Amino acid sequence: MLFAASQLTGHWSVATFDAIAVWLSNGILAAALLQLHRRPAVAVLIACFTINLFSNVIRGDVGMLLWLNALMNMGEAFLCAFLARRVCGAALDMRRPKRLLAFAGYSAVPAVAMTAAIGFGLVMLVRETALSTAAVFNIYSFFVVELLGLLLVTPIMLLIARAHRFEGMTRARGPEAISLFALMLVVTTVVFWQNDLSVAYLTFPPMLLISLRLSPTKTAMALILLAAITGVATLTGHGPVHLTRLAEVPGLEAVSPMLRRLGIYNLYLLAMVATVLPISTVMTERRRLETRLRARTLAAQEARRKAEDAAAARSRFLAMMSHEMRTPLNGVAGFADVLAGRPGLDAEAVRQARQIRESSDGLLMLVEDILDFARGDDTLTNEPLDLAAVARETVAPSLAAAEARGLTLSIDDRLPAQARFTADRRALRQALHPLVANAVKFTERGEVVVRLDRAGDGVCIRVSDTGCGIEPSVLPDLFEAFAQGDASIRRNHSGVGLGLALAARHVRRMGGRIDVDSRVGEGSTFILHLPFERVADAVEDIRPEETVAAPVEDSSRVPCVLVVDDHPVNREVARIMLEAFGCEVVEVCDGQQALDAVAERPFDLVLMDVRMPVMDGLEATRRIRAMPDAGEILSIVAMTADAMPEDVTRCLAAGMNAHMAKPINQAGLLSMVNRALSGDLPAARVTLESEAA
Repeated sequence: MLFAASQLTGHWSVATFDAIAVWLSNGILAAALLQLHRRPAVAVLIACFTINLFSNVIRGDVGMLLWLNALMNMGEAFLCAFLARRVCGAALDMRRPKRLLAFAGYSAVPAVAMTAAIGFGLVMLVRETALSTAAVFNIYSFFVVELLGLLLVTPIMLLIARAHRFEGMTRARGPEAISLFALMLVVTTVVFWQNDLSVAYLTFPPMLLISLRLSPTKTAMALILLAAITGVATLTGHGPVHLTRLAEVPGLEAVSPMLRRLGIYNLYLLAMVATVLPISTVMTERRRLETRLRARTLAAQEARRKAEDAAAARSRFLAMMSHEMRTPLNGVAGFADVLAGRPGLDAEAVRQARQIRESSDGLLMLVEDILDFARGDDTLTNEPLDLAAVARETVAPSLAAAEARGLTLSIDDRLPAQARFTADRRALRQALHPLVANAVKFTERGEVVVRLDRAGDGVCIRVSDTGCGIEPSVLPDLFEAFAQGDASIRRNHSGVGLGLALAARHVRRMGGRIDVDSRVGEGSTFILHLPFERVADAVEDIRPEETVAAPVEDSSRVPCVLVVDDHPVNREVARIMLEAFGCEVVEVCDGQQALDAVAERPFDLVLMDVRMPVMDGLEATRRIRAMPDAGEILSIVAMTADAMPEDVTRCLAAGMNAHMAKPINQAGLLSMVNRALSGDLPAARVTLESEAA
């Protein structure tokens, strides 16, 4: 129907004005061929060919011209569609500026040029006429009129057919769009229906506004309206085109002034199309990219929120698992210590009790390794440290196992006396602990030595043993998680293979590297190169082994200790151990009872659990510190299964002097009591909850 209407419009324009401003038929047919599948496209092509022949008959064409005109139109539309499929792709998305320019340069222009060359060549060949100035002008007019039809109609129809893709791509709403269309219509009508001023350029600003603010579909509609108004006005002898003075060109005397001026109009319309449509597509592409960017930003923010929630959930899970696993282990390990120290127990029973204790320590080590591996990397908290003291703390859990095997476990401190280095205490301990534990586990006789020495600007720590050594084939995967030197069912040693992986990870966190030197049957040496910076030396070096073997308070008074724990087994374990030290023990099961007990009588030390009903240990500590009498100077130590780094920070921020993780042992508890009675615990500091968070 559109093709037939365009044919009628062309006949009316020729009959009325003896000229055509834009030939629309081929653009309509090319758009139809690009839109339709093969079979309906062939049907439309045949129908349009028939309509074209019928219109040629009405116009009075005879002979070869009757068929040549229709074949040229069909060939031009088909060639344009064929090339567009090749250069613009199957999608034919004219929203993209690149595809619009490709359609114009590689499809429309070649199709029109080839059609013009073949068509006019055949006509000149049949009529046996030479190429004249008038013929060149006719070819030029044909080229511009046909090209305008393809550039104006085909992209516009494709854009309209895909109007649903432009939803949300326009910045202007209904009132603004109506106002812009009205402005364009008024300006175009005023400019092209007057004969006094050459102001065709005034029509560009309204069209540019439309291309900037509206979608390509609406811009295409505006172009059609502009072409209709300006074309009718020009054909009827109005507008700035007719103010152009035509030069006298030999050979064009037979060409009417209207046809010559239409060439100028065609250039104007071609410039309008070539300017407005690309700008519209560029702006649409920009809005599309902005929309995609906003969507991806929202998606990234949502993904980040989910990741943060997952990390928080993981932290809560790990903290809960650590707490729930340590609580029963405290009973197992504590009662094993109590049984091993009971007077009158035969040697075999003592050995069995110590085996229970060693097994619980092994289970605790496994739990800590798994939780540490699942936790990931925390932020390092560097502080001035006595590295030898940290090493002594690290080897302490392995001393009993080394003694049971008959091994010597020693520390060779070659660092300067009183030297301090900035490092993260927890990360260093977690790096050294599995190395020492493995050295003890894989050494049957001889010794394990931890040597500390300077190395350039940093520190070198060596963990050496005289054990079985490591097979060379195992070395490449030695620091991989769950990798084991012997994973068979006949292996001699237990373990899940996490220790060395964790050690390597913590060394990397501290910016160092770990090497291994091993010989089968002779032993292994793990070498930690750590870039610790040396700071000001300490004035006094207080070493843990200097603590006394029993409470040293005034012997005339029995030290009084308050044990606050909601778990009866934990209270009993602590009570039995403390009574063995000669302490008087008072037991309560929640924070509120602890407040009442502290208010009633003085205590030398409070061992405070954290997770309790009625009132938790953190709140109880804050309220004790707020008491007017002895609340500020009372020693309060967290004795809890909450052992993650943030748990330690929370306890200290609530006003506790120190933190002691469950499961407890007699040696550690005795050391803590001695420090409390001698005033050797760090001073308490109370931090507001908001600051602690």
